[in-house]
Amino acid sequence: MSTPTRSSSARPRRSEAMQPLIRAALTGCACLASSMTLAEETKMQTHPYEGMWITADGHVRHNLLPGGRYDEARGRRESAYRGRYEVRGDHVEYWDDTGFAADGDFIDGVLHHGGMILYRDGAGKP
Repeated sequence: MSTPTRSSSARPRRSEAMQPLIRAALTGCACLASSMTLAEETKMQTHPYEGMWITADGHVRHNLLPGGRYDEARGRRESAYRGRYEVRGDHVEYWDDTGFAADGDFIDGVLHHGGMILYRDGAGKP
């Protein structure tokens, strides 16, 4: 007795026929979840600290961008570090794109971060 083989004209099994539909549904759910997260994140990131923060010597520059991303320059190296950030009250948490994490605090209009003091661009520096 021979083992039955499926010919190319045979009807696919139900699970195989459903795979494109399942993939489409999962992709749609992921997009919807991603959109909701982005909307929540944008709402959460409304804070007065957005913009450029610079050390007194101008060597380190943090640009806190809208939408929870930051771009840090060091000396002549633009975009030395990039990543995401979250502000809660007067506290900021950073996660750069390589996985490094750091934090800081805004005290009296000055950002204290990693042993550095950064001033808002355009603000008077001591």
